[in-house]
Amino acid sequence: MVQLIVGKKGKGKTKQLLDKVNSAIKTAEGNIVYLDKSTKHMYELNNKVRLIDVSSYPLRNSDEFIGFICGIISQDHDLQEMYLDSFLKIAQLEEKDMTDTVDQLKKLSEAFQVTFVLSVSMDREEIPEKFQDDILIAL
Repeated sequence: MVQLIVGKKGKGKTKQLLDKVNSAIKTAEGNIVYLDKSTKHMYELNNKVRLIDVSSYPLRNSDEFIGFICGIISQDHDLQEMYLDSFLKIAQLEEKDMTDTVDQLKKLSEAFQVTFVLSVSMDREEIPEKFQDDILIAL
């Protein structure tokens, strides 16, 4: 399953994402990973959540990002959920169409039973029609 938290920059998506991940870890049976563009939110995350600073890795496009995600999944058979803050930025999708990348995440989710929660800096109206039902929170 892929869920989206959407809204323009500065609307509070990261706070929503952090609240969601910190409440999910209390009942999680598997591991949870939080991907971000920096380590800025390290102290706001429960210490059982694995924080990965994506900017530390030389990702040049969304295909490399998907490969990066596959690498994380392949190394953790107990992975249950992945939270992706600043999704468009970390996936190298700023000013680009996110459709193919989100479709690939959906396929990975089904194949490996991993839930993805994405923070996307776009208004609900800007999200492609096919993903409207995946919107969890619109700010």
